[in-house]
Amino acid sequence: MADQLGFDEATAKRLAAMYETPDVGRRRSLAVAALDAKPGDRVLDVGCGPGFFVSDLLPIVGSSGAVVGMDSSQPMLAMARSRCTEPNADFREGEATALPFGDAEFDAALSVQVMEYVADIPLALRELYRVVKPGGRVVIWDSDWSTVSWHSSDEARMHEVLTDWDAHLRHPWLPRTLGAQLRDAGWVDVEADAHNFTNTELSPSAISYSLMGLIIDFVAPRLGTEIVDAWAADLRRLGERGEYFFSYTAFCFAARKPRT
Repeated sequence: MADQLGFDEATAKRLAAMYETPDVGRRRSLAVAALDAKPGDRVLDVGCGPGFFVSDLLPIVGSSGAVVGMDSSQPMLAMARSRCTEPNADFREGEATALPFGDAEFDAALSVQVMEYVADIPLALRELYRVVKPGGRVVIWDSDWSTVSWHSSDEARMHEVLTDWDAHLRHPWLPRTLGAQLRDAGWVDVEADAHNFTNTELSPSAISYSLMGLIIDFVAPRLGTEIVDAWAADLRRLGERGEYFFSYTAFCFAARKPRT
């Protein structure tokens, strides 16, 4: 797993484009609803990326609240600061396993599609527990990448590409153990919901369209451009023939810090 996806400026731009798609907009709506933030709340977004969640949460917490986005990527933080200029929005550089905040600073926290990149999940969950107030809520959203169903004319090649893609993060199947790890970290009332995302057309509005670009950038240097170009061309042909199909399942975990 040493060759994880790098969140440089080029990747930041690809992800920002993906976050504009209806599928990812739906993901934000579901995660924000699960967090259930209130006016006046101080909320932390761990791994805030280009700031879409911060932007969505600011109207909810209102002028009496605040939203803090934290990320380890300077290009991501630059995009986030540009997107969110409100006085009650703040951004910090940091790591999920060493949050640069004091104890019990936040009423709620969320982390979307981030923990699967973190090597030490128990430590990251304890850090979230530390910075959230007693009675506060946390939402963690990650994918089980084994749920990907992607139609191809060459299933062996599809398997090769997706298997190599799994190396872009630390925990391709994190949701399978996340509930137990949350409870071990002290969180209670742990709940999980599954959300499916399906594309039957290959269009720029589909999450799989943006995902293809990320996969190509990551896999091509490892497997070679010939394999990756053939993989992508096959998907485009299937799309032109009306035979395109992509589906995967993501999981939204919500939990609470005990009041005592």
